[in-house]
Amino acid sequence: MTEMVYGAVPVRDGEPVLPKWWRTIDKWSVSCVLILFGIGILLGLAASPPLAEKNGFQPFHYVHRQAFFGGLALAAMMLTSMMSPALVRRLAIVGFLAAFVALILLPVFGTDFGKGAVRWYSLGFASLQPSEFLKPGFIVVAAWLMAASQDINGPPGLSWSFLLAIIIVAFLAMQPDFGQACLVLFGWGLMYFVAGAPILLLLGMAVSVVAVGTFAYSNSEHFARRIDGFLSPDVDPNTQLGFAANAIREGGFFGVGVGEGQVKWSLPDAHTDFIIAVAAEEYGLVLVLCIIALYTAIVMRSLLRLMRERDPFIRLAGTGLVGIFGVQAMINMGVAVRLLPAKGMTLPFVSYGGSSLIAGGIAVGMLLAFTRTRPQGEIGDILRGRVR
Repeated sequence: MTEMVYGAVPVRDGEPVLPKWWRTIDKWSVSCVLILFGIGILLGLAASPPLAEKNGFQPFHYVHRQAFFGGLALAAMMLTSMMSPALVRRLAIVGFLAAFVALILLPVFGTDFGKGAVRWYSLGFASLQPSEFLKPGFIVVAAWLMAASQDINGPPGLSWSFLLAIIIVAFLAMQPDFGQACLVLFGWGLMYFVAGAPILLLLGMAVSVVAVGTFAYSNSEHFARRIDGFLSPDVDPNTQLGFAANAIREGGFFGVGVGEGQVKWSLPDAHTDFIIAVAAEEYGLVLVLCIIALYTAIVMRSLLRLMRERDPFIRLAGTGLVGIFGVQAMINMGVAVRLLPAKGMTLPFVSYGGSSLIAGGIAVGMLLAFTRTRPQGEIGDILRGRVR
């Protein structure tokens, strides 16, 4: 009876896991992620040797580490993408709780590595940034609560998810890490919008964000310094934004040539937050447009697949994950061209960073698991049934 009402995709009984995974996965999105990772290794070969020399390491020390952590990230992505949505949800809840506890304990056991914000745990051989792992876990938990609130006699999931978002944002602001806080709020707001939030409520949230931003500007020297630097009509050529802007101008359309760029010798974060400046200088606008096209392809293909999904939890979780993925990439590139204030945010799968790479692999793995073709009807089947 269910198939008669909703329609169904034929099920292949006894099909092995790998062939089933390959048949149902979004192969284009997987290909785009692999290309982005390859570009990240290529840019790491150019951007990281100056930092390795400064710190007394072998020239390609950071490239080797990026390849190692990237390999772990890709393995995590593939394994997560093979899971069922129910299993992804269960693991996301456990991961979220662990990351949330780690976030709470940061003021006690964390370190700032001289950057003015306590965001990391120093593990000796590497560092761990809890907020990177918290984001995908929160998105899935919030989507679960929102979807549950749509059930008859369901819990007040919208209110609970909002309260959870506010608590997380408060702990992130204490670090301070306003970039990740904004990303968490954006992900929650996007899912709430898809879940059917009133426009007036969203406008009220926007006004509240402006009010909180004004308060932060008045009471946080870290926040005020970044906003003042962004609003200043003149860019100090000796700042990171100044070096990045000059590198992008020098690169032009085709770049100055492989290995000929100079910005990597001036920018301490050339291999992380400002990797796009290295790409623009050495390879020009051509490579930058290719990178933008790859991110756009992942976002658009995921959204198109989610539009056909009839499970509210999968729709909400997938939308939130692809939203924060795309916006993080946009913020990173926007900072480099001075369209946005400095945020300290990496470029997914391209920038160096163990926590960023592995957490990004898990997040995209979740997204791929949610966008896989499953033996179920699509939301269009329900709409057509209602019309009839």
